[in-house]
Amino acid sequence: MTKVTPLSKPTIVKKRTKKFARHFANRFMKVDSSWRRPRGIDSSMRRRFKGHLPHAGIGYGSNKKTRHMLPNGFFKYVVSNVDELDLLMMHNRKYCAEIAHNVSSKKRKEIVERANQLNVKVTNANAKIREEEDA
Repeated sequence: MTKVTPLSKPTIVKKRTKKFARHFANRFMKVDSSWRRPRGIDSSMRRRFKGHLPHAGIGYGSNKKTRHMLPNGFFKYVVSNVDELDLLMMHNRKYCAEIAHNVSSKKRKEIVERANQLNVKVTNANAKIREEEDA
């Protein structure tokens, strides 16, 4: 079986990789750092005064062609059983399969086996698979 490569692998450009920090997250422990829009009527952060943190906005959005693209050039498709894997038969150069976290190791082996037949890349093919020991 040949190694599956993406149809096209454009360079993924991120306008910003750093997370946007919530206002006062550095000042109070009770305020988590995950982004929340400032809404106070007198808030200098909301009014975007000089010296304040940058706001999350539409301008930081990714290129539409590379949005949600993995570094290997594929788009991820979460698979729970063999039937869902068959959807990727004609799209194996654009999408790769990722086996859902709640799938048993028995079903995982079946999915990986079928993916090899369909020439579909599986990102987490080795997860939850143990080597059997002869004792």
